[in-house]
Amino acid sequence: MSRARDAGGGFSHGVVRFWKREVGDISPRAFARFAAASEDLVLRLGIHRKLDKHRGCVNTVSFNADGDIIVSGSDDRMIILWNWDAGLVKLSFHSGHTDNVFQAKFMPYTDDRTLVTCAADGEVRHVQILERGKVVTKMLAQHEGRVHKMAIEPGSPHIFYSCGEDGLVQHFDLRTQSATKLFVCKSFIDEDDDISIVQLNAIAIDPRNPNLFAVAGSDEYVQLYDIRKYKWGGSSDFGEPVDWFCPHHLIGDGQVGVTGLAFSEQSELLASYNDELIYLFTRDQGLKSNPVHKSLKSAKDMNNGEDALPSAANQNTNTPQAYEGHRNRETVKGVSFYGPSSEYVASGSDCGRLFIWRKKDGELLRVMEGDRYVVNCIEPHPYSPVIASSGIENDVKIWTPNATECAPPVNMEEVLMHDGINCFEIDDSDFDYDNYDDDDDIDDDDDDNDDDDDDDGDDDECDCNDDDDFDDILSDMGD
Repeated sequence: MSRARDAGGGFSHGVVRFWKREVGDISPRAFARFAAASEDLVLRLGIHRKLDKHRGCVNTVSFNADGDIIVSGSDDRMIILWNWDAGLVKLSFHSGHTDNVFQAKFMPYTDDRTLVTCAADGEVRHVQILERGKVVTKMLAQHEGRVHKMAIEPGSPHIFYSCGEDGLVQHFDLRTQSATKLFVCKSFIDEDDDISIVQLNAIAIDPRNPNLFAVAGSDEYVQLYDIRKYKWGGSSDFGEPVDWFCPHHLIGDGQVGVTGLAFSEQSELLASYNDELIYLFTRDQGLKSNPVHKSLKSAKDMNNGEDALPSAANQNTNTPQAYEGHRNRETVKGVSFYGPSSEYVASGSDCGRLFIWRKKDGELLRVMEGDRYVVNCIEPHPYSPVIASSGIENDVKIWTPNATECAPPVNMEEVLMHDGINCFEIDDSDFDYDNYDDDDDIDDDDDDNDDDDDDDGDDDECDCNDDDDFDDILSDMGD
């Protein structure tokens, strides 16, 4: 109880919230958001259910806005909609992609009938769920290379973005079924060197200012763009970011890249680096100008005997919060905030575990076993203390605060001892991490749509395996 008092009267405040819930002065959803921030619930997270229907690695999991349905996509090229609490498949259909599905997301305010998907085949597709569970998929655009991520404009049922390994960022409007090629992301190098394309792994939109979006990939910089620069006359310098983010010790490194991005509710920017740490940037920690030119100028100043090092105060201000203990080397991993006000940071790891840190100070709170090989995806529930995770295994795991006792404090030394090895001590010497997304071992003989994939953007109708009529499903789940 003293711990709650030290936190600013949190205990008494919680009692008031509980009483308001009991007498009906606060909605169940609002109370759930309040409770979800509790560190006690984080320490009680455990596996609630496994959703096991895919026949390949599950590369994407995402909740709908109400939080009662999960959509998952896999190397088997199938899309599955789940009633996650009951563990039931509500609808499954072929994505229309010819290669591994990397992301599937609901468009907001569409009654969960509109989704968008992207995949290793370079396609971005539009999914419409019609009456009686009939599904139509249509290709909207094609990248030259794999498309790992999309970003949906908050609150918009029409607008989203995609980024690909070709460095291209595209803007979509479902009202016109059109794609606009915004720019190809270029690396920041010395002017005397050749310009190279950044293979993009991640894109995220600032929820407080949807005009701003960040992209990152095969170099060390997170680049922030403002879509208004394109809308205002399509200026020729739109490909120039409005800001860059990178830990100072990684500027000019050239050996690291970014695999995951996320914005918090406070517009903080989270970036997960391969073979490095996770970093949290505030808006004022941007580099403001071309980071390579700045680093070259700093080096020149030092050679001239000038003190190019910032003061201790500036170092503290400009140093992003770091989160360590996990391993991000083998696959393209995402990173997420967790909690109603982004109180926590969550990531998967090559050791098959989920990691949860306290955001404000970087303390590692939880390490949970989540996969026999690698955990790639961690998706928080929109308002409840629930997490969905997936990885190289064929299932989706649902985590809820169901433990009777809190987990003990994390032994950081023990965690770091596991770096580079699998914590389950299984023999994975024959597992090819570099080609884990190959689907040669997946039997698709019973997929009705495999021979019907179109590359010309025509509509593909899917014979769906729906357990119930989809109208009834949405009605039941809305109650």
